[in-house]
Amino acid sequence: MSESNSTVSAVVPIAVMGTTQREKIKCIIDKLEEGVRAVFASGEYREYLDFLSRFHHYSFRNVILIKMQLPTASLVAGYGDWVKKHHRWVKKGEKAIRILAPTPYKKKQEQEVVDEHGNKFKEEVEVLVPCFKIVNVFDVSQTDGEPLPTLGVDELEGTVEQYDAFMAALESVSPAPIGFEDIPGGSHGYYHHVERRIAIQEGMPQLQTLKTGVHEVAHAVLHAWPEDGTMPKDGPDRNTKEVQAESVAYTVCQHYGLETSDYSFAYIAGWSSGRDIKELKDSLDVIRQTAHDLITKIDAALDVPIGEIAHE
Repeated sequence: MSESNSTVSAVVPIAVMGTTQREKIKCIIDKLEEGVRAVFASGEYREYLDFLSRFHHYSFRNVILIKMQLPTASLVAGYGDWVKKHHRWVKKGEKAIRILAPTPYKKKQEQEVVDEHGNKFKEEVEVLVPCFKIVNVFDVSQTDGEPLPTLGVDELEGTVEQYDAFMAALESVSPAPIGFEDIPGGSHGYYHHVERRIAIQEGMPQLQTLKTGVHEVAHAVLHAWPEDGTMPKDGPDRNTKEVQAESVAYTVCQHYGLETSDYSFAYIAGWSSGRDIKELKDSLDVIRQTAHDLITKIDAALDVPIGEIAHE
């Protein structure tokens, strides 16, 4: 990425109403829920996953908050971190991007305890109470100073000549062995729940093979049956499982510059219709966490620079 110019970025900060910290947090949470619904209702799901591929280490809530305020953001940090860690300074007139940072605290409370003889008694224990605060961050486009050594996925170049390295890394992080075979019926791949293995259609183009591999690894991570091979009675339905696995595959591939534009994002709109906000949030969080874990593990397993993975 080239050095930023002096133009002030078009950040649209969330208007935080209220006099107390609790009221201000509630205001942001309300806006966040609007953002979650907008991801699905307005057909922005692909754009959201593209954004997630750059900010996979953030919570899905903060991914949406950053996207709502500066859709062009690529790398954010607090004012102090830009100065101390990167020797860059926020340009005059820039507006901060507001996100939520966890600030849990401990407190003592009584709870009922049952001893080995079945006797009940009260005991004072220390519990961790979840809490958040509003923090200000700025995108790299809002700063000037020393150039950064790398800005991640936006600078990826190369071809799938590194296919073997990426496939080896994927196999090393997969919880199930990956094999190739001729799969009847036109399927690109599957995860066998009972045998706990992944099969990929042999002879496919490399990009399709990689995307299918990540998709099936996501299934193995998220949807594996118990070791006794019995189908769980609860859990997400089949359509939700497919949405989760394909969304993880798209996000991971986008992170490495592997364009998988054949993905049917229209399917997501149909899947999300009629589902409540909690279910939508839960799936977004599962997708983000799984994509983050896979990217982190693949990064560690790769024997080549990340910049050499992307295809032409």
